[in-house]
Amino acid sequence: MGIDVGSSGGRKQRIKPAMNVTPLVDVVLVLLIIFMVVTPMLSKQLWLHVPPKPDEHQQPPPPDAAPPIVLKLEKGGVTKVNGEVIAPEELPARLTRMLNARADKVVFFDADADVPYGAAVDVMDRVRGGGVETLAVLAEELPGGGGSGAAR
Repeated sequence: MGIDVGSSGGRKQRIKPAMNVTPLVDVVLVLLIIFMVVTPMLSKQLWLHVPPKPDEHQQPPPPDAAPPIVLKLEKGGVTKVNGEVIAPEELPARLTRMLNARADKVVFFDADADVPYGAAVDVMDRVRGGGVETLAVLAEELPGGGGSGAAR
């Protein structure tokens, strides 16, 4: 135990200021925790399966096979399924009914090059939200002219 008697000779001593960093550290840690919790909720995931490079000896589909279901988004927001114009609101239900009658459950998605990215993602979100499990994005034109192939 110690006491400072002071040797100021009767003058008042000034209090020395000392910085307290504890509240600053508390605030920084709380912000860190908030950002750690919120950051995973900000990202959306889109799983992408890239097919292997096709063989040169691959056989074309038989002529009596059903044509693939191609969903096309044109400039202006017009959605077509195999050439038939369908309103975006009824798109998920119609595609689900079409897929129920088929063995392959794949919908090919194609968008014109002039379509904004956000509009294309919105249509894909609607279709996936409607129950379509496999949505293949076309990068090239399908054999037989099934799509326009926006990204080449």
